[in-house]
Amino acid sequence: MFDENCYPSVRAVTKGPKHHFFGYYDKSPWDSTGRYMLALEVEFMDRQPTPNDAATIGLIDLKENCLFRPVAKTYAWNWQQGCMLQWMPGTRRKIIYNDHRDGKFVSVILDIERGEVRRLPLPIYALTHDGRYALTLNFSRLARTRPGYGYAGIPDPKVKEKAPEDDGIYRMDLRTGEYVLVISLAQMATFRPRSDMKDAVHWFNHLLVSPDDQRFIFLHRWSPVIGKRRLTRLFTANLEGGDIYLIADDDMTSHFDWRDTNHILAWARKKGVGDYYFLFTDRSEEFQIIGKGILNRDGHCSYSPDRQWILTDTYPDQENKRTLLLYHPEAKRLIKLGRFYSPPKLRGAIRCDLHPRWSRDGHYVCFDSAHEGQRQMYIIDVSSG
Repeated sequence: MFDENCYPSVRAVTKGPKHHFFGYYDKSPWDSTGRYMLALEVEFMDRQPTPNDAATIGLIDLKENCLFRPVAKTYAWNWQQGCMLQWMPGTRRKIIYNDHRDGKFVSVILDIERGEVRRLPLPIYALTHDGRYALTLNFSRLARTRPGYGYAGIPDPKVKEKAPEDDGIYRMDLRTGEYVLVISLAQMATFRPRSDMKDAVHWFNHLLVSPDDQRFIFLHRWSPVIGKRRLTRLFTANLEGGDIYLIADDDMTSHFDWRDTNHILAWARKKGVGDYYFLFTDRSEEFQIIGKGILNRDGHCSYSPDRQWILTDTYPDQENKRTLLLYHPEAKRLIKLGRFYSPPKLRGAIRCDLHPRWSRDGHYVCFDSAHEGQRQMYIIDVSSG
């Protein structure tokens, strides 16, 4: 078991002189065998990427001294979520990622053994667990409304429209490339509307499919002035865009994960209650506070594969350190996995969040960090905990 008074050992799985990272917290970089991890490699760390900056996609071989093997390049990436790089569900040798090709943002499925490439007409945001569909949105609009989450290089074609009827969340068939708009921005701007939505710019962010592939979460956001205060509502819907349900409507929701098909963990605000990790019951007004008095700050939260533990992190404290945390809701047990220095020059859209992620067997945790002066990837063995 872990010693509560000291941190477990941390292993670097990438090294300089180049920088390496994976991206967001809601995807696992490990393949199904546990031998390989996906990563991005870049030559700088302290500015936003331009349309001409390529990131190299590669495999980390954990059995061969963490050798990094390049397999592709992408021109559609950011520091927060990378290029949505991930393994194709149900396969051992195919990956999918976003790219900028021929003046469009697209997604690419690559067979890393055979070198076979298939291009799809839209970029991807979230996949169903059976690998059949992708949900996605307008990354050009996201780049304008939420710097650090979209991609550079293509202007938003709907820049003059505050809530377009023909833009929003799309569902794409990964076998055929056919896609359909399932929820529009205009639709959500008029869904139980609020007075502060009237003259605001609207956009979507953070899509995540439920474990049974029947529903998905999304954030509807709006702001009267881009770059100033943004307001947020948390919704769920089915994959056809129907049966939309408003989970949280108190201005702030940030990070979340599905615990199971009916419950969503989210850092959110409820008026009269406060800001907490809430466990919401989908299509219900039921909720409970998770980790009250223990998990006191927003972080990138996800459940372990057995759904028993919550993995999360914090933003920099007064010492510019981020803390990596494990929490067992039933036992109300908190384990601190480490505190990692965050260089003050890396703030805003270029920050290096830990974005902790689980291995598929739940034995390891991976995170990005710049505490050694470079952006690199690290793992911690949590199996004994």
